[in-house]
Amino acid sequence: MSNVAVIGAQWGDEGKGKIVDWLSARADVVVRFQGGHNAGHTLVIDGVTFKLSLLPSGVVRPGKLAVIGNGVVVDPFAFAAEVKRLREQGVAITPQGLVVAENATLILPLHRELDEARESASSSQAIGTTKRGIGPAYEDKVGRRALRVIDLRDLQSLPAKIERLLAHHNALRRGMGREEVRVCDVFDPLKDVAAKILPFANCAWRLLDDARRQGKWILFEGAQAVLLDVDHGTYPYVTSSNTVAGQAAAGAGISPRDIGYVLGIAKAYTTRVGQGPFPTELNDATGDELGRRGAEFGTVTGRKRRCGWFDAVLVRQTVITGGIDGIALTKLDVLDGFAEIRLCTGYRLDGALIDHLPADAVLQARCEPVYEIMEGWSQSTRGARSWADLPAQAVKYVRRIEELIGAPVALLSTSPEREDTILVHDPFVAR
Repeated sequence: MSNVAVIGAQWGDEGKGKIVDWLSARADVVVRFQGGHNAGHTLVIDGVTFKLSLLPSGVVRPGKLAVIGNGVVVDPFAFAAEVKRLREQGVAITPQGLVVAENATLILPLHRELDEARESASSSQAIGTTKRGIGPAYEDKVGRRALRVIDLRDLQSLPAKIERLLAHHNALRRGMGREEVRVCDVFDPLKDVAAKILPFANCAWRLLDDARRQGKWILFEGAQAVLLDVDHGTYPYVTSSNTVAGQAAAGAGISPRDIGYVLGIAKAYTTRVGQGPFPTELNDATGDELGRRGAEFGTVTGRKRRCGWFDAVLVRQTVITGGIDGIALTKLDVLDGFAEIRLCTGYRLDGALIDHLPADAVLQARCEPVYEIMEGWSQSTRGARSWADLPAQAVKYVRRIEELIGAPVALLSTSPEREDTILVHDPFVAR
């Protein structure tokens, strides 16, 4: 058996929450390794909907250890609110079942304020962030001035650390014409929330090493997706962390050798939230219909998602840069009833055919999709749990995607329900 890392193979919102939840039935430990509470996961279990932003998807399953790794930036106030909300839904959340890495970076209210100020300052410079403070928190982390979860254990030394942080932030605020932040403005709220997060704080990397040595199966859960990776995504319209499978090791504190299989999640079409290039975007009735059928609104922000046809060029690219071994294809049922379905197989850039998305944002915006047209299917695929339940044209569509992206489909999801999943090959079985 092998440990599995799950990452998004498009621009996020591919349905990672359901797939991770489905896989977590087999796993002993589920780990979030990057991002923050800007990544929403919706789980539908026995008709009950759970909306997660920061906590690992495995937290809703009894008997599992859920870990927020050091690569995640943690808003302690959002953490406390999410724990409270899930407990009210009947989910038992205890320090025995949920661990927060003590060396994880904290998101503070001043990070959210800076994020919003930047997004609101100039529409031409807006990236389309969720304004949750993710980027500014990562900036402080690499700038070596961030506060971390462990810092909340020693309240006596905390003011000095806050003062060092504010030397940077108040200079920024003065430049933006904003009122400076006092040490007490940061300290007092943190003092109050410390008791809500510290019981969960622990040395996550040691717990994961213990689990590995005991032969337990570990599932690594990524947020966002490869096309939002700060290095390999559609820069600058990206998140502020690495989202590829390699980050699972650094963001959890384990060896890369301990990740045996990388599962990429991709929708049977494409969506994107926020600004940035989107070659197959459909600004027409078909795009609206995809959004309506797929309920394409962000879990965290409620923003309407942009919709388009499946882009095999981009997924082929993320298979390579993300280190993906197999794909979980989701929302196949959304395509039911379309007379024809289009697959993007290449781009035309200034008259020339190319087979990848350029790194330059200006060139990305000029890429025009080259489509292959396939016959659709009229029968419903919703709720299918075996290949025999699928129309022949739906199977043909899935097989063509496999050919174009250079990776097999390991799982096929046909509704938001956990059990409406076709297992083609088991990611937990070592190759």
